[in-house]
Amino acid sequence: MADKVDIPAEPRRAPPSRHDRPRRMKRMIVGIGVDVVDIERFGRQLERTPGLRDRLFVPAERELNTRSLAARFAAKEAVAKVLGAPAGMNWQDCWIGLDHNGPTVQVKGTVLAVAEAKGVKRWHLSISHDGGIATATVLAEG
Repeated sequence: MADKVDIPAEPRRAPPSRHDRPRRMKRMIVGIGVDVVDIERFGRQLERTPGLRDRLFVPAERELNTRSLAARFAAKEAVAKVLGAPAGMNWQDCWIGLDHNGPTVQVKGTVLAVAEAKGVKRWHLSISHDGGIATATVLAEG
């Protein structure tokens, strides 16, 4: 009769600790802002108030049609709402750009400082105009 050989069992491994797992990027919504603008009323305000166009919009935006300006203003207002409408916000420090994915929120200066203090890492923007109304929704992600 052959001798029995004891083969040791595979050692049991402890489940990986949270320190061994790959880190996932934690994301959170910092804020959501929504605004609507009556395009005709906004156009009248631009005509009535000299300098308003220059105060609200960066040079690249100023030559756009009234519908597009109203939508961009709604987006800027939505950004301000996300940030809690900070005192001293300079409208020139927030503008709406375009890239291959569509409109983008761009910030610098006063707006960037508040966004960084609130932990904003990324902006999401949807803008539209139809039926005499311009609308924008902004989501800030941290």
